[in-house]
Amino acid sequence: MKTYKGRELIRLLEKHGWQVVRIEGSHHILAREGRDEVISVPVHGGRDIKAGMARHILRVAGIDWSE
Repeated sequence: MKTYKGRELIRLLEKHGWQVVRIEGSHHILAREGRDEVISVPVHGGRDIKAGMARHILRVAGIDWSE
């Protein structure tokens, strides 16, 4: 699986209709109209998000993680 930095993952989610609704510390909270789920993406400088966390975020968002 491709590794993502927090900001890269946010751009991918925004491309699929998710929007940042608030920022709490180093976590960006995204929501999508018509969905009850919210997604929290950690943005810790330039550090990569671990593969398991990125896969979970993409699964909740309904995005095929092999993209």
